[in-house]
Amino acid sequence: MATRHTRIVERALTRLKLRQLRLLIAVAQHGSIQNAARDLSISQPAATKMIQDLELDFEVKLFERTNRGVVPTVFGESLIRHGKLIFAQVSNAAQELDDLNEGNSGRVVVGTLLAASPTLLPIAVEELLKARPNVAIKIVEGTNEVLMPGLLSGEIDMVVGRLPSHRYRENITQEKFFDERVLAVTGMQHPLAAMTNVSFDQLKPFGWILPPVETTLRRQTDQFFIRQDQYVPPTAIESVSYLANRSLLRTHNFIGIMPAHVAALDIQTGVLASVDWVAPFGAGPVGVSYRGKQSLSPAGSAFLSALRSAAAEITASQRAI
Repeated sequence: MATRHTRIVERALTRLKLRQLRLLIAVAQHGSIQNAARDLSISQPAATKMIQDLELDFEVKLFERTNRGVVPTVFGESLIRHGKLIFAQVSNAAQELDDLNEGNSGRVVVGTLLAASPTLLPIAVEELLKARPNVAIKIVEGTNEVLMPGLLSGEIDMVVGRLPSHRYRENITQEKFFDERVLAVTGMQHPLAAMTNVSFDQLKPFGWILPPVETTLRRQTDQFFIRQDQYVPPTAIESVSYLANRSLLRTHNFIGIMPAHVAALDIQTGVLASVDWVAPFGAGPVGVSYRGKQSLSPAGSAFLSALRSAAAEITASQRAI
């Protein structure tokens, strides 16, 4: 006797149409079957019938009617998420075929956080290009709040940087490469640049460049400030752009908080200075997040291997210091 799961899978394989999934996603976006139908150039009765057929095939209620229009149920939200993933995979397949047709050896889309940008990612890209000189690589920069939804929907193959501490873990694979500490960094002209044994009281008079509020590092920084008698910086700039932060630190007496590897090269070459103050917060794992090995194309798998190799190289160089 067929189980409920088997019945649903069989119906999905024989009856499910991409147009139904497009309608499902559109209804959620518009909050209205009528507007979604208009957007897809179909009649409202046909759209209603398509939604009803989906509910019959999957044996769940997908939408609830409210005074705000139609709202996805928990079942609807789940099917919408999978529908978006299906469309992303179709788009990825078309892009990969186009790349192969143009002579490229595959394509990989990588999301990056600040902790990966200056060292880990460039080393991995260089290694991948040695093995696949014609590979197409797209790099998208942002925070976890921006990148992780793109990863879950299939628009991004993997996200490299500080691993999220609690959210997003359910549907992704996380691989830790190394632990990262944070530094207080200034321009070379800053009064604290040449000082030793700096205390937090000496940091207080200056403005700060901080990570965005949605990041783990910012939450940790804010919690630390609260513990310091509700300290509020005289000036606070939120920025995830290393180039902008670097320029501001060199031209103003700001203090920046950033992962050690991010500032390492500029500190080494005398462009920036590391303040002689140990931040009692911010340490965390740096690694890669992806949806599982089965989700990666050959180019994606090759880039994952390149990331592992780059992380091993960085770890080895840190031990040698």
